[in-house]
Amino acid sequence: MLDRLAVLDEILEAHAGVLGRDFHPYRNHTYRVANFHWCMQPGSLEDLYILSVAVAFHDLGIWTAGTFDYLEPSEALARDYLMERAQPERVPLVLAMIREHHRISRVPRDQDPRIEAFRRADWIDVSLGVLRFDLHPDDFTRIVQRFPRLGFHLRLVQFSLKHGLRHPLKPLPMLKR
Repeated sequence: MLDRLAVLDEILEAHAGVLGRDFHPYRNHTYRVANFHWCMQPGSLEDLYILSVAVAFHDLGIWTAGTFDYLEPSEALARDYLMERAQPERVPLVLAMIREHHRISRVPRDQDPRIEAFRRADWIDVSLGVLRFDLHPDDFTRIVQRFPRLGFHLRLVQFSLKHGLRHPLKPLPMLKR
């Protein structure tokens, strides 16, 4: 199990102030998604780094930009992070993982398989496990027990309702077909 990811923790700690009371719920969400992804598609240290950066930033724009239309702000944060560390070669994959993580349909098969694994991992968590794809039920249970939800999904509902009242024609702007 992925219990301690230094890059993920470093990024989250740097944004602890803006996350406020949502820090621990968001941290646990990121660890659940990372673990679901890793169970379905383990990889190399490079893959783990890419996953850590993508999962840290994938929803962070909700808090940093104060919007539920957060994919572009989240991508910008990830891009800036990687460029500040002179890692431009990692930008396209990380941004694709963030951009496609709320896609409803499967990512095209000609795309990097890490993008689809990340999409599935996030959907597993957001759906509270109703969607499991090819994740083993024991892995799901073990990961959720290790990283409890702490009200994260309730916060998403609150953000969604607030955004929906302001933008009734586009209540869930992050969803893609």
